[in-house]
Amino acid sequence: MSYVDEVFSMVVEKNPSQPEFHQAVKEVLESLRVVIEANEDAYRKDALLERIVTPERQILFRVPWVDDKGQVQVNNGFRVQFNSAIGPYKGGLRLHPSVNLGIIKFLGFEQIFKNSLTGLPIGGGKGGSDFDPKGKSDREVMAFCQSFMTELCKYIGADTDVPAGDIGTGAREIGYMFGQYKKIRNLYEGVLTGKGLTYGGSLARTEATGYGLLYLTEEMLKCNGSDIKGKTVSISGSGNVAIYAAQKAEQLGAKVVTVSDSTGWIYDPEGIDVELLKEVKEVKRARLTEYAAARKSAQYHEGKGVWTVKVDVALPCATQNELNLDDAKTLVANGVYAVCEGANMPTTLEATQYLQQNGVKFVPGKAANAGGVATSALEMSQNSERLSWTFEEVDSKLQTIMVNIFHNLDDAAKKYGMAGNYVAGANIAGFLKVAEAMTAQGIV
Repeated sequence: MSYVDEVFSMVVEKNPSQPEFHQAVKEVLESLRVVIEANEDAYRKDALLERIVTPERQILFRVPWVDDKGQVQVNNGFRVQFNSAIGPYKGGLRLHPSVNLGIIKFLGFEQIFKNSLTGLPIGGGKGGSDFDPKGKSDREVMAFCQSFMTELCKYIGADTDVPAGDIGTGAREIGYMFGQYKKIRNLYEGVLTGKGLTYGGSLARTEATGYGLLYLTEEMLKCNGSDIKGKTVSISGSGNVAIYAAQKAEQLGAKVVTVSDSTGWIYDPEGIDVELLKEVKEVKRARLTEYAAARKSAQYHEGKGVWTVKVDVALPCATQNELNLDDAKTLVANGVYAVCEGANMPTTLEATQYLQQNGVKFVPGKAANAGGVATSALEMSQNSERLSWTFEEVDSKLQTIMVNIFHNLDDAAKKYGMAGNYVAGANIAGFLKVAEAMTAQGIV
Protein backbone atom coordinates (compact mmCIF):
# COMPACT_ATOMS: atom_id res chain seq x y z
CA MET A 1 0.00 0.00 0.00
CA SER A 2 1.34 3.44 -0.88
CA TYR A 3 2.09 6.02 1.78
CA VAL A 4 -0.89 8.14 0.65
CA ASP A 5 -3.28 5.20 0.96
CA GLU A 6 -1.86 4.21 4.35
CA VAL A 7 -2.39 7.69 5.75
CA PHE A 8 -5.90 8.01 4.36
CA SER A 9 -6.85 4.63 5.87
CA MET A 10 -5.45 5.82 9.20
CA VAL A 11 -7.53 9.01 9.02
CA VAL A 12 -10.75 7.07 8.41
CA GLU A 13 -9.96 4.59 11.18
CA LYS A 14 -9.01 7.19 13.78
CA ASN A 15 -11.76 9.69 12.90
CA PRO A 16 -14.96 7.65 12.50
CA SER A 17 -18.24 9.37 11.66
CA GLN A 18 -16.49 12.43 10.21
CA PRO A 19 -17.28 12.15 6.47
CA GLU A 20 -16.56 15.79 5.64
CA PHE A 21 -13.08 15.49 7.16
CA HIS A 22 -12.46 12.23 5.27
CA GLN A 23 -13.58 13.93 2.04
CA ALA A 24 -11.24 16.91 2.52
CA VAL A 25 -8.24 14.70 3.32
CA LYS A 26 -8.90 12.36 0.40
CA GLU A 27 -9.20 15.23 -2.07
CA VAL A 28 -5.93 16.78 -0.91
CA LEU A 29 -3.89 13.59 -0.64
CA GLU A 30 -5.03 12.26 -4.02
CA SER A 31 -3.93 15.42 -5.79
CA LEU A 32 -0.63 15.41 -3.87
CA ARG A 33 0.16 11.80 -4.78
CA VAL A 34 2.69 12.70 -7.47
CA VAL A 35 4.57 15.04 -5.10
CA ILE A 36 4.48 12.63 -2.16
CA GLU A 37 5.62 9.63 -4.19
CA ALA A 38 8.62 11.63 -5.40
CA ASN A 39 9.63 12.24 -1.75
CA GLU A 40 8.07 9.17 -0.13
CA ASP A 41 11.04 7.92 1.89
CA ALA A 42 11.76 11.28 3.52
CA TYR A 43 8.11 12.08 4.18
CA ARG A 44 7.43 8.60 5.60
CA LYS A 45 10.46 8.72 7.89
CA ASP A 46 9.34 12.07 9.32
CA ALA A 47 5.66 10.97 9.39
CA LEU A 48 4.98 14.25 7.62
CA LEU A 49 1.56 13.27 6.31
CA GLU A 50 0.46 11.83 9.65
CA ARG A 51 1.42 15.12 11.26
CA ILE A 52 -0.26 17.30 8.66
CA VAL A 53 -3.60 15.43 8.91
CA THR A 54 -3.58 15.47 12.73
CA PRO A 55 -4.52 18.74 14.45
CA GLU A 56 -1.95 20.18 16.82
CA ARG A 57 -4.77 20.82 19.30
CA GLN A 58 -8.52 20.18 19.51
CA ILE A 59 -10.52 22.16 22.07
CA LEU A 60 -14.09 21.07 22.89
CA PHE A 61 -16.11 22.85 25.54
CA ARG A 62 -19.65 23.53 26.73
CA VAL A 63 -21.30 26.91 26.25
CA PRO A 64 -24.10 27.59 28.78
CA TRP A 65 -26.23 30.72 28.31
CA VAL A 66 -29.61 32.03 29.39
CA ASP A 67 -32.38 32.71 26.85
CA ASP A 68 -35.00 35.48 27.03
CA LYS A 69 -37.39 33.23 28.96
CA GLY A 70 -34.83 32.66 31.70
CA GLN A 71 -34.13 29.09 30.53
CA VAL A 72 -30.51 27.93 30.53
CA GLN A 73 -29.39 26.55 27.16
CA VAL A 74 -26.21 24.55 26.52
CA ASN A 75 -24.32 24.39 23.23
CA ASN A 76 -21.08 22.75 22.16
CA GLY A 77 -18.04 24.92 21.41
CA PHE A 78 -15.11 23.90 19.22
CA ARG A 79 -11.70 25.23 18.24
CA VAL A 80 -9.35 23.08 16.17
CA GLN A 81 -5.85 24.52 15.97
CA PHE A 82 -4.63 22.50 13.03
CA ASN A 83 -1.22 23.73 11.91
CA SER A 84 1.01 26.63 12.96
CA ALA A 85 4.06 25.90 10.79
CA ILE A 86 3.86 29.18 8.86
CA GLY A 87 2.14 31.44 11.38
CA PRO A 88 -0.49 31.75 14.13
CA TYR A 89 -3.66 29.71 13.64
CA LYS A 90 -6.16 31.60 11.50
CA GLY A 91 -9.70 30.62 10.58
CA GLY A 92 -13.31 31.49 11.19
CA LEU A 93 -15.91 30.65 13.83
CA ARG A 94 -19.00 28.99 12.35
CA LEU A 95 -22.29 29.25 14.24
CA HIS A 96 -24.78 26.80 12.75
CA PRO A 97 -26.81 23.79 13.99
CA SER A 98 -24.87 21.48 11.63
CA VAL A 99 -21.53 22.21 13.31
CA ASN A 100 -19.74 19.20 14.77
CA LEU A 101 -16.12 18.20 15.28
CA GLY A 102 -15.82 16.56 11.84
CA ILE A 103 -17.00 19.68 10.01
CA ILE A 104 -14.66 21.91 12.03
CA LYS A 105 -11.75 19.56 11.25
CA PHE A 106 -12.56 19.56 7.54
CA LEU A 107 -12.66 23.35 7.53
CA GLY A 108 -9.47 23.62 9.59
CA PHE A 109 -7.61 21.19 7.33
CA GLU A 110 -8.64 23.13 4.21
CA GLN A 111 -7.60 26.34 5.96
CA ILE A 112 -3.97 25.17 6.21
CA PHE A 113 -3.56 25.15 2.44
CA LYS A 114 -5.79 28.14 1.79
CA ASN A 115 -3.78 30.28 4.18
CA SER A 116 -0.53 29.03 2.71
CA LEU A 117 -1.69 30.02 -0.78
CA THR A 118 -2.22 33.64 0.29
CA GLY A 119 1.53 34.02 0.74
CA LEU A 120 0.90 35.55 4.18
CA PRO A 121 2.28 34.18 7.48
CA ILE A 122 -0.86 32.49 8.84
CA GLY A 123 -1.45 28.88 9.90
CA GLY A 124 -4.67 26.90 9.75
CA GLY A 125 -7.45 26.62 12.31
CA LYS A 126 -11.24 26.69 12.61
CA GLY A 127 -13.89 26.81 15.29
CA GLY A 128 -17.51 27.41 16.11
CA SER A 129 -20.59 26.03 17.78
CA ASP A 130 -23.89 24.29 17.05
CA PHE A 131 -25.63 27.45 18.29
CA ASP A 132 -28.04 28.96 15.75
CA PRO A 133 -28.17 32.79 15.81
CA LYS A 134 -31.24 32.79 13.53
CA GLY A 135 -34.36 33.81 15.39
CA LYS A 136 -32.43 34.85 18.50
CA SER A 137 -32.65 38.32 20.04
CA ASP A 138 -29.57 40.51 20.25
CA ARG A 139 -29.47 39.87 24.00
CA GLU A 140 -29.52 36.09 23.49
CA VAL A 141 -26.76 36.30 20.87
CA MET A 142 -24.71 38.44 23.27
CA ALA A 143 -25.27 35.97 26.12
CA PHE A 144 -24.07 33.10 23.94
CA CYS A 145 -21.05 34.99 22.53
CA GLN A 146 -19.90 36.10 25.98
CA SER A 147 -20.13 32.56 27.34
CA PHE A 148 -18.39 31.16 24.25
CA MET A 149 -15.51 33.64 24.53
CA THR A 150 -15.16 33.14 28.29
CA GLU A 151 -13.75 29.70 27.52
CA LEU A 152 -12.19 30.33 24.09
CA CYS A 153 -10.14 33.31 25.35
CA LYS A 154 -7.83 30.90 27.22
CA TYR A 155 -6.49 29.52 23.95
CA ILE A 156 -6.25 32.45 21.53
CA GLY A 157 -4.21 35.64 21.11
CA ALA A 158 -2.82 37.99 18.47
CA ASP A 159 0.32 35.84 18.03
CA THR A 160 -1.27 32.48 18.85
CA ASP A 161 -4.67 32.07 17.21
CA VAL A 162 -6.76 34.77 15.54
CA PRO A 163 -10.35 33.65 14.82
CA ALA A 164 -12.66 35.42 12.37
CA GLY A 165 -16.24 35.32 11.17
CA ASP A 166 -17.88 32.57 9.16
CA ILE A 167 -21.44 31.32 8.59
CA GLY A 168 -23.58 32.76 11.40
CA THR A 169 -20.77 34.92 12.75
CA GLY A 170 -20.98 38.47 11.47
CA ALA A 171 -20.04 41.90 12.77
CA ARG A 172 -22.53 41.67 15.65
CA GLU A 173 -21.15 38.37 16.95
CA ILE A 174 -17.52 39.41 16.49
CA GLY A 175 -18.23 42.61 18.46
CA TYR A 176 -19.72 40.75 21.42
CA MET A 177 -16.84 38.25 21.41
CA PHE A 178 -14.18 40.95 21.19
CA GLY A 179 -15.72 42.90 24.06
CA GLN A 180 -15.70 39.81 26.28
CA TYR A 181 -12.11 38.92 25.33
CA LYS A 182 -10.95 42.45 26.13
CA LYS A 183 -12.75 42.44 29.49
CA ILE A 184 -11.37 39.08 30.63
CA ARG A 185 -7.82 39.34 29.28
CA ASN A 186 -7.41 43.11 29.76
CA LEU A 187 -5.79 43.27 26.34
CA TYR A 188 -6.69 45.44 23.38
CA GLU A 189 -5.10 43.45 20.57
CA GLY A 190 -5.90 42.12 17.12
CA VAL A 191 -7.20 38.81 18.41
CA LEU A 192 -10.27 38.68 16.17
CA THR A 193 -10.74 39.84 12.59
CA GLY A 194 -13.92 41.05 10.95
CA LYS A 195 -14.23 43.70 13.67
CA GLY A 196 -16.21 46.92 13.28
CA LEU A 197 -14.41 49.88 11.73
CA THR A 198 -14.57 51.87 14.99
CA TYR A 199 -12.50 49.32 16.91
CA GLY A 200 -9.82 47.95 14.61
CA GLY A 201 -11.67 46.48 11.66
CA SER A 202 -10.50 46.76 8.08
CA LEU A 203 -12.21 48.44 5.18
CA ALA A 204 -13.06 45.95 2.38
CA ARG A 205 -13.21 42.99 4.80
CA THR A 206 -16.95 42.63 4.27
CA GLU A 207 -16.53 42.51 0.50
CA ALA A 208 -13.26 40.54 0.50
CA THR A 209 -14.32 36.93 -0.08
CA GLY A 210 -16.80 37.76 -2.84
CA TYR A 211 -14.52 40.30 -4.49
CA GLY A 212 -11.53 37.95 -4.23
CA LEU A 213 -13.51 35.16 -5.87
CA LEU A 214 -14.16 37.38 -8.89
CA TYR A 215 -10.57 38.66 -9.07
CA LEU A 216 -9.29 35.09 -9.29
CA THR A 217 -12.06 34.02 -11.69
CA GLU A 218 -11.28 37.00 -13.91
CA GLU A 219 -7.56 36.14 -13.98
CA MET A 220 -8.23 32.46 -14.67
CA LEU A 221 -10.48 33.32 -17.61
CA LYS A 222 -7.92 35.78 -19.01
CA CYS A 223 -5.18 33.15 -18.84
CA ASN A 224 -7.42 30.79 -20.81
CA GLY A 225 -8.13 33.32 -23.56
CA SER A 226 -11.52 34.36 -22.24
CA ASP A 227 -13.00 37.27 -20.27
CA ILE A 228 -15.51 37.71 -17.45
CA LYS A 229 -17.09 40.65 -19.30
CA GLY A 230 -20.28 39.61 -21.03
CA LYS A 231 -20.52 36.26 -19.25
CA THR A 232 -23.74 34.99 -17.64
CA VAL A 233 -23.15 33.82 -14.07
CA SER A 234 -25.08 31.69 -11.59
CA ILE A 235 -24.42 32.16 -7.88
CA SER A 236 -25.79 30.07 -5.04
CA GLY A 237 -26.35 31.51 -1.58
CA SER A 238 -27.37 35.01 -0.60
CA GLY A 239 -25.07 35.69 2.32
CA ASN A 240 -21.97 37.82 2.50
CA VAL A 241 -19.93 35.92 -0.10
CA ALA A 242 -22.76 35.64 -2.63
CA ILE A 243 -23.83 39.28 -2.33
CA TYR A 244 -20.38 40.74 -2.91
CA ALA A 245 -19.48 38.18 -5.57
CA ALA A 246 -22.59 39.34 -7.44
CA GLN A 247 -21.65 42.98 -6.93
CA LYS A 248 -18.10 42.55 -8.23
CA ALA A 249 -19.22 40.33 -11.12
CA GLU A 250 -21.57 43.06 -12.30
CA GLN A 251 -18.85 45.70 -11.88
CA LEU A 252 -16.64 43.58 -14.15
CA GLY A 253 -19.34 43.40 -16.82
CA ALA A 254 -20.90 40.01 -16.13
CA LYS A 255 -24.62 39.34 -15.59
CA VAL A 256 -25.56 37.37 -12.45
CA VAL A 257 -28.94 35.65 -12.88
CA THR A 258 -29.39 33.49 -9.74
CA VAL A 259 -29.09 33.55 -5.95
CA SER A 260 -30.54 31.18 -3.35
CA ASP A 261 -31.23 30.67 0.33
CA SER A 262 -32.19 27.72 2.53
CA THR A 263 -35.77 27.60 1.27
CA GLY A 264 -35.58 28.49 -2.43
CA TRP A 265 -33.89 30.33 -5.25
CA ILE A 266 -34.31 33.26 -7.61
CA TYR A 267 -33.86 33.37 -11.38
CA ASP A 268 -33.70 36.94 -12.64
CA PRO A 269 -32.98 37.02 -16.40
CA GLU A 270 -32.43 40.79 -16.28
CA GLY A 271 -29.64 40.35 -13.72
CA ILE A 272 -29.75 40.28 -9.93
CA ASP A 273 -30.42 43.70 -8.38
CA VAL A 274 -27.63 43.70 -5.79
CA GLU A 275 -28.96 46.70 -3.86
CA LEU A 276 -32.37 45.05 -3.51
CA LEU A 277 -30.70 41.79 -2.48
CA LYS A 278 -28.71 43.63 0.20
CA GLU A 279 -31.88 45.30 1.47
CA VAL A 280 -33.68 41.95 1.75
CA LYS A 281 -30.81 39.97 3.26
CA GLU A 282 -28.64 42.43 5.18
CA VAL A 283 -31.27 44.89 6.44
CA LYS A 284 -34.55 42.97 6.66
CA ARG A 285 -32.90 39.54 7.15
CA ALA A 286 -35.83 38.18 5.11
CA ARG A 287 -36.36 35.31 2.65
CA LEU A 288 -35.88 35.65 -1.09
CA THR A 289 -39.64 35.68 -1.58
CA GLU A 290 -39.42 39.37 -0.65
CA TYR A 291 -36.89 39.94 -3.45
CA ALA A 292 -39.26 38.31 -5.93
CA ALA A 293 -42.20 40.32 -4.65
CA ALA A 294 -40.29 43.57 -5.21
CA ARG A 295 -38.92 42.81 -8.70
CA LYS A 296 -41.13 41.90 -11.65
CA SER A 297 -38.40 40.15 -13.64
CA ALA A 298 -37.53 37.76 -10.79
CA GLN A 299 -38.87 34.21 -10.68
CA TYR A 300 -38.92 32.51 -7.27
CA HIS A 301 -38.67 28.71 -6.98
CA GLU A 302 -38.97 26.56 -3.89
CA GLY A 303 -36.17 24.11 -3.04
CA LYS A 304 -32.98 23.63 -5.03
CA GLY A 305 -32.39 24.47 -8.68
CA VAL A 306 -29.73 27.15 -9.16
CA TRP A 307 -27.57 24.83 -11.28
CA THR A 308 -30.35 24.09 -13.80
CA VAL A 309 -29.99 27.54 -15.39
CA LYS A 310 -27.84 27.77 -18.54
CA VAL A 311 -24.81 29.96 -17.72
CA ASP A 312 -21.16 30.45 -18.65
CA VAL A 313 -19.75 30.57 -15.12
CA ALA A 314 -21.07 28.95 -11.92
CA LEU A 315 -20.02 30.23 -8.49
CA PRO A 316 -21.23 28.04 -5.57
CA CYS A 317 -21.20 30.37 -2.55
CA ALA A 318 -23.51 28.68 -0.02
CA THR A 319 -22.22 25.67 1.93
CA GLN A 320 -20.37 22.35 1.71
CA ASN A 321 -21.48 19.66 -0.79
CA GLU A 322 -24.26 21.76 -2.32
CA LEU A 323 -23.25 20.96 -5.92
CA ASN A 324 -23.54 17.22 -6.52
CA LEU A 325 -22.93 14.90 -9.47
CA ASP A 326 -26.39 15.44 -10.98
CA ASP A 327 -25.88 19.20 -10.76
CA ALA A 328 -22.48 18.86 -12.45
CA LYS A 329 -24.03 16.83 -15.28
CA THR A 330 -26.70 19.51 -15.76
CA LEU A 331 -24.09 22.29 -15.83
CA VAL A 332 -21.98 20.40 -18.38
CA ALA A 333 -25.03 19.64 -20.53
CA ASN A 334 -25.84 23.36 -20.49
CA GLY A 335 -22.33 24.25 -21.64
CA VAL A 336 -20.85 25.80 -18.49
CA TYR A 337 -17.28 27.00 -19.06
CA ALA A 338 -15.99 27.47 -15.50
CA VAL A 339 -16.90 26.65 -11.90
CA CYS A 340 -15.10 28.53 -9.11
CA GLU A 341 -15.91 27.83 -5.47
CA GLY A 342 -16.90 30.73 -3.23
CA ALA A 343 -17.85 28.49 -0.30
CA ASN A 344 -15.72 25.86 1.45
CA MET A 345 -15.87 22.54 -0.45
CA PRO A 346 -19.34 23.21 -1.96
CA THR A 347 -18.74 20.65 -4.73
CA THR A 348 -18.72 16.93 -4.00
CA LEU A 349 -15.70 14.86 -5.08
CA GLU A 350 -17.75 13.08 -7.76
CA ALA A 351 -19.04 16.37 -9.13
CA THR A 352 -15.56 17.89 -9.15
CA GLN A 353 -14.14 14.94 -11.06
CA TYR A 354 -17.01 15.00 -13.57
CA LEU A 355 -16.53 18.70 -14.23
CA GLN A 356 -12.78 18.27 -14.74
CA GLN A 357 -13.24 15.22 -16.98
CA ASN A 358 -15.59 17.22 -19.18
CA GLY A 359 -13.21 20.13 -19.68
CA VAL A 360 -14.77 22.60 -17.25
CA LYS A 361 -12.28 25.04 -15.69
CA PHE A 362 -12.61 24.29 -11.97
CA VAL A 363 -10.95 26.26 -9.16
CA PRO A 364 -11.37 24.94 -5.59
CA GLY A 365 -12.45 27.07 -2.64
CA LYS A 366 -9.10 26.89 -0.89
CA ALA A 367 -7.83 29.13 -3.70
CA ALA A 368 -10.91 30.91 -5.03
CA ASN A 369 -12.35 32.02 -1.68
CA ALA A 370 -9.04 32.84 0.01
CA GLY A 371 -9.74 36.57 -0.29
CA GLY A 372 -11.57 36.60 3.03
CA VAL A 373 -8.74 35.18 5.10
CA ALA A 374 -6.19 37.19 3.11
CA THR A 375 -7.96 40.41 4.07
CA SER A 376 -8.26 39.17 7.65
CA ALA A 377 -4.47 38.88 7.64
CA LEU A 378 -4.27 42.43 6.27
CA GLU A 379 -6.50 43.48 9.20
CA MET A 380 -4.00 41.80 11.55
CA SER A 381 -1.21 43.84 9.97
CA GLN A 382 -3.14 47.08 10.41
CA ASN A 383 -3.85 46.21 14.06
CA SER A 384 -0.16 45.49 14.72
CA GLU A 385 0.86 48.80 13.16
CA ARG A 386 -2.02 50.75 14.80
CA LEU A 387 -2.97 51.95 11.34
CA SER A 388 -6.06 51.95 9.14
CA TRP A 389 -5.65 51.61 5.38
CA THR A 390 -8.07 53.03 2.83
CA PHE A 391 -10.59 50.81 1.02
CA GLU A 392 -8.59 51.27 -2.18
CA GLU A 393 -5.33 50.16 -0.51
CA VAL A 394 -6.88 47.01 0.90
CA ASP A 395 -8.76 46.21 -2.31
CA SER A 396 -5.58 46.65 -4.37
CA LYS A 397 -3.62 44.33 -2.09
CA LEU A 398 -6.48 41.80 -2.23
CA GLN A 399 -6.51 41.82 -6.03
CA THR A 400 -2.74 41.32 -6.15
CA ILE A 401 -2.97 38.39 -3.71
CA MET A 402 -5.75 36.68 -5.69
CA VAL A 403 -3.95 37.09 -9.01
CA ASN A 404 -0.78 35.66 -7.44
CA ILE A 405 -2.72 32.72 -5.99
CA PHE A 406 -3.96 31.79 -9.45
CA HIS A 407 -0.52 31.99 -11.02
CA ASN A 408 1.06 29.98 -8.19
CA LEU A 409 -1.45 27.15 -8.50
CA ASP A 410 -1.30 27.28 -12.30
CA ASP A 411 2.50 27.05 -12.22
CA ALA A 412 2.43 24.18 -9.71
CA ALA A 413 -0.01 22.20 -11.85
CA LYS A 414 2.15 22.70 -14.94
CA LYS A 415 5.37 21.81 -13.08
CA TYR A 416 3.98 18.42 -12.10
CA GLY A 417 2.50 17.62 -15.51
CA MET A 418 -1.10 18.43 -14.67
CA ALA A 419 -1.66 21.68 -16.59
CA GLY A 420 -5.21 22.95 -16.13
CA ASN A 421 -5.84 20.84 -13.02
CA TYR A 422 -6.32 23.71 -10.62
CA VAL A 423 -7.35 21.46 -7.72
CA ALA A 424 -4.00 19.66 -7.85
CA GLY A 425 -2.17 22.94 -8.41
CA ALA A 426 -3.76 24.58 -5.37
CA ASN A 427 -3.06 21.62 -3.12
CA ILE A 428 0.53 21.23 -4.31
CA ALA A 429 1.39 24.94 -4.02
CA GLY A 430 -0.17 25.15 -0.55
CA PHE A 431 1.35 21.88 0.68
CA LEU A 432 4.94 22.45 -0.40
CA LYS A 433 5.27 25.67 1.62
CA VAL A 434 3.82 24.08 4.76
CA ALA A 435 5.84 20.88 4.37
CA GLU A 436 9.09 22.83 4.02
CA ALA A 437 8.31 24.87 7.14
CA MET A 438 7.39 21.75 9.13
CA THR A 439 10.61 20.01 8.10
CA ALA A 440 12.71 23.05 8.99
CA GLN A 441 11.17 23.23 12.49
CA GLY A 442 11.87 19.61 13.42
CA ILE A 443 9.55 17.01 14.87
CA VAL A 444 7.14 19.16 16.88
